[in-house]
Amino acid sequence: MGRVDGKVALITGGASGIGLATARLFLDEGAKVVLTDRDKRDADAALDSFKQRAKFHLLDVTREDHWIAVTEALAAEFGRINVLVNSAGVALLKDIEATTLDDWRALMAVNLDGTFLGCKHAVRVMKERGGGSIINMSSVVGLIGNGNLAAYSASKGGVGLLTKSVALHCARKGYNIRCNSVHPSFVETPMLRAMIAAGRDPAKMEANCTSAAPLGRLAQPIEVARTILFLASDESAFTTGAELVVDGGLTAA
Repeated sequence: MGRVDGKVALITGGASGIGLATARLFLDEGAKVVLTDRDKRDADAALDSFKQRAKFHLLDVTREDHWIAVTEALAAEFGRINVLVNSAGVALLKDIEATTLDDWRALMAVNLDGTFLGCKHAVRVMKERGGGSIINMSSVVGLIGNGNLAAYSASKGGVGLLTKSVALHCARKGYNIRCNSVHPSFVETPMLRAMIAAGRDPAKMEANCTSAAPLGRLAQPIEVARTILFLASDESAFTTGAELVVDGGLTAA
């Protein structure tokens, strides 16, 4: 217990899936947690389950004015932001031929622009207040690609290299800010369930997702959250610019 005791953690996409599991774990480990979402109704159930131990801010990750407002609010209230988890994301089950330009731009706005804005404004606040840790959610398809996830693969590949750029910049500037990416395979989340349901053959797609990892099952959100916790904690003080893979052996096969 207490691995992030007293740290102020901002978690986007904190109302469900990996973000929700991370928020719960951080609270149990002593962090002051702030969840964000673009609609408070999506976060109400999470906040109730936390018995109001966490706080909430409206945040559309595609809007820079929202990022400025939220990071300034946290700096004013707590005096710092120690951890940012860029967990908000969307998926699109389409190959390159089926993906429209509007599809592409909408997905990039959330997955890549949102991560860029989060990093930019977290660095702005953290560098003046002793540093911190930024954890960006990528994916195994940001490492190896997927023919049916053209825009998603590209966005997550971009997140991985953006992470390395931020890590190098902050290290060379002496900001004491670390930045790492986490690369899960298929995780049992509402986003995955929605993607499976949208497929031509949901039963077959679910079977394929389950069997993709050599361990033969889907990952659970808490399993990814534990990796995020390590990167948020001082245990990972010498880890920056790294790609931590949580994929049940998928990329090793």
